Amino acid sequence: MYQRLIGLLDSNQARYRLIDHVAEGRTDLASVLRGHPLEQAAKCIVVRVSITKRVGKYVLAVVPGDRQVDLEAVGALFGGGRTAFATPEIAERLAGSVCGTVMPLSFHPDLHLVVDEGLILTEEIYFNAARLDRSVALSTPDYLAIAQPQLAAIATAGDRVLTHSAR
Repeated sequence: MYQRLIGLLDSNQARYRLIDHVAEGRTDLASVLRGHPLEQAAKCIVVRVSITKRVGKYVLAVVPGDRQVDLEAVGALFGGGRTAFATPEIAERLAGSVCGTVMPLSFHPDLHLVVDEGLILTEEIYFNAARLDRSVALSTPDYLAIAQPQLAAIATAGDRVLTHSAR
């Protein structure tokens, strides 16, 4: 998945930098290692929205690192009922990388990408590059052009950083 990411960025002539650091998958700690404000981190959480009892939709919710995913807001976007974190196994299968390295890009047709509007207010976003020991600092306009996410208000302010394993 790392090579796929770099190939995608290069083929789109994206403005990005690679940052090597100690292996870390938690958004708050990785942000310290990368040396940027927490709000510039792209925290990635895979959630399942129940549309009916038997039908669900998986969403890659991307929020600023200093915020939490608002599960109700994500569910409302899809007219769903119960919305919950995906299991680590499902998150890893859909994201194509292990927990702690999920990128703010969807390469799977069953994983819908939704990005909180607050994340795109910065010049660059930071995220682990499908590896725990390497991150990307990516131009926000280039990210938006490449990822073409749905933008919505899906983050809540919180005094704690979400530590769910599928970020």
